[in-house]
Amino acid sequence: MSLDPEVAALLERQKSLPPRSSLDVAGTREMLRQAAALAGAPPMLPRVEDIVLPGEMGARQYWPTVDEGQPIVLYFHGGRFFSGDLESHDTVCRLLAVAARCRIIAVDYRLAPEHRFPAAAEDACRAVEWATKQGAPVGLAGDSAGANLAAVTALHHRESNLQCQVLIYPMIDATCSSPSFTAYADGYGPGAVDMKRGWAEYLPVGADPRDPLASPLYERDTAGVAPAFILTAEYDTLRDEGEAYAQKLIESGNTVQVRRYLGAIHGFFTMPGTLRLAREALKDVAEFLRFRLGTGD
Repeated sequence: MSLDPEVAALLERQKSLPPRSSLDVAGTREMLRQAAALAGAPPMLPRVEDIVLPGEMGARQYWPTVDEGQPIVLYFHGGRFFSGDLESHDTVCRLLAVAARCRIIAVDYRLAPEHRFPAAAEDACRAVEWATKQGAPVGLAGDSAGANLAAVTALHHRESNLQCQVLIYPMIDATCSSPSFTAYADGYGPGAVDMKRGWAEYLPVGADPRDPLASPLYERDTAGVAPAFILTAEYDTLRDEGEAYAQKLIESGNTVQVRRYLGAIHGFFTMPGTLRLAREALKDVAEFLRFRLGTGD
C-alpha cells in the first residue's frame, strides 16, 4: 500500500524543517514539544495533577472522572530515550484517559545522555512497583522508546498481576538489524539514522545491544507476560522488530493482538489532531484497554 494521503502531505510539509540529525539534544527536545501541536486541542478533564513518584520521579495523572478506584495505565512517552516529556505527550494522554475511561499516569523517567541505560528502565520498573500497590488494576502503555520501557517492565513484573501492555511501534532491538530498518531508512519521518542516534545516546560505550533490559527482543523467556496489543506502522524502520517481538510473545503462549497500520509512519500515533490513522489507532488502543481493565460498556 502507498503512504496514506494525510501522511504523505505531512511529510511534504516537514521537508522545510531542519533534519533531526542536525539538531543537538536541546533542539531535539524542543522539536518534540512543538510537534505536540499535531495531537490537536487538549480536552479538558475534571482532574489533572503533577505528582512525585518514589525516587523523586515526576509524573502527571489524568482523571477522566472524579471517581476513586479507577484502573491505572502507566504511560511511557517516546523520544528515542533522550527527548520527550510530560508536555510532549500531554494531549495524547488526555485523549487516552477519556477514551479508555481510566486514569493515565504519564511517567517522567530520566533521559539520556544525562542518565544513560539502565536509568530509564529502572525508573519504569520503580513506577510499576508503586502503581501495583495502589489497589487498582494496572496496565502499561508507551510509544517508541516508551514502548521499550513498557515491554521491559512487563517482563520484569510478571508476578505483579499487570492486566495488559500496549506497545506502540516499539523501539525494541538495539542491533538495528531488521529488514525494515534498511527498507525505510530515509524519507518516512524518523529513520535509521535517528533511531541509531537514540540508541547511541542511551547505551554506554561497550554495552551489549542484546541485553534484554535494553532490547526485550532478546529475552530468552517471554512466557507469562501481560496480554499485549502491539501496533506497528507500515513505513517504519521499527516495523519488523515490533512484529518479531509480537511473534515471540505468541510462541511463548501469551495473549497478543498485533496490528500493522497500513500507510503509516513512525510517530503517527501522537498526531490525532492531524491524521485519521492516529485517531483510528487511539480508538483501537482505548478499546483494548477498556476490555482488559474492565471499563467497557
